[in-house]
Amino acid sequence: MYCILDIETTGGQFNEEGITEIAIYKFDGHEVIDQFISLVNPEKPIQPFVVKLTGINNAMLRSAPKFYEIAKRIIEITQDCILVAHNTSFDYRILRTEFTRLGYDFIRPTLCTVELSQKLIPGQVSYSLGKLVRALGIPVTDRHRASGDAMATVKLFKMLLAKDVAKEILISSIKAEIKKGLSPKLLDLVESLPSKTGIYYIHNEKGDLIYIGKSKNIKKRINQHFTGTSRKCKKIQAEVFAVTYEETGSELIALLKESEEIKINKPIYNRAQRKSIFQYALYAVKDEKGYINLKLLKADGRKKEITSFTSINEAKNAMFRITAHYNLCQKYTNLYDTKNECFQYKIKECDGACIGKISPEEYNERVEEFIQKNKFENDNMVVIDRGRSIDERSAILIENGIYKGYCFYDLNYQINNIEILKNIIIPMQNNRDTRTIIQGYLRRNKVMKIVKF
Repeated sequence: MYCILDIETTGGQFNEEGITEIAIYKFDGHEVIDQFISLVNPEKPIQPFVVKLTGINNAMLRSAPKFYEIAKRIIEITQDCILVAHNTSFDYRILRTEFTRLGYDFIRPTLCTVELSQKLIPGQVSYSLGKLVRALGIPVTDRHRASGDAMATVKLFKMLLAKDVAKEILISSIKAEIKKGLSPKLLDLVESLPSKTGIYYIHNEKGDLIYIGKSKNIKKRINQHFTGTSRKCKKIQAEVFAVTYEETGSELIALLKESEEIKINKPIYNRAQRKSIFQYALYAVKDEKGYINLKLLKADGRKKEITSFTSINEAKNAMFRITAHYNLCQKYTNLYDTKNECFQYKIKECDGACIGKISPEEYNERVEEFIQKNKFENDNMVVIDRGRSIDERSAILIENGIYKGYCFYDLNYQINNIEILKNIIIPMQNNRDTRTIIQGYLRRNKVMKIVKF
């Protein structure tokens, strides 16, 4: 649990500043669940340059509560939370100073979005809050007021959580929350989860990740882990201490994140998925008569493949659909082994390429149509699909045939402006698995829109 805060002060000498306004948003990693916003009477005058910057003047604060009157509420809302701010050293110092004056030792773990941004969004011209959110297309209102700046920090932090593929923030949060004592009951863990699409993370008592998975219904899938009788399920049931999750809205993003994060984090119960999960691949081979044959073989990284499949059954089912959709010959898609005509020709569902009734040029044109549709070697495109909420959309960026990553956005100009798009994109690895996941998903499912540029 996080408390994202921003504090406005009177200005003045170091450690003599007074708080004029405070905003705290309690954030569970997905949404704001509580908030506290208040002007504060600092009992000292505000510096003129601060009045000009924030718009807060002495007259506005005369009837505002003094710090001791709101101290209890601050303690309550931040209890068992990690404090997050843009330049935490300043806000945390001011808050601790005020509590020290009251004789209370205020201690909370902290995270700084300046430091996180420098690590997760490198290469920015400036890491000041105003310039950074502008570069990321994050809307901000009431700039230099506590509530506006704190809400902008919430949106920035949400983006940083998504960009943290190594899950360093998540794991540090879990370790901060885990207390000695009895593990939560499995039923309690399940009840706290949403029935939504996304990635889930299973942690042990040390906070370490032991399993990563994806599901269109996180709650249902975790319940299957906790009620399963397989060897792996029983091990997970014995070791689980906490379950966290990240909603994606888009099943395609969930598939891509699962593949990459397993390879990066290497959870002990994801052994089978640490390497490539696509064992079979489809290759194009021209025979001596000039016809392009589609051959399904064991995946070989040295050869140029069209697409890949996780199992032989998935591959064969796909090949039957592809053969029917593009009016191909089962003999040349290796679904029917014969030296003569294929079975489909006998029942008049093949136009005779297998016995030379259709020229190689005419037949190969249909094969090339399939090949071109199922590769994006030189494509520049954005795949747009549903987001995590009704007002949000997701975008996957492919540039020159290379998968760059994904993002979530609220405003169209965030993806129409390529510089902003590249800033908000969560960079991901481009490899055979990611290309095949995208190809396979687009082959089987509809997305909201594909924009080519």
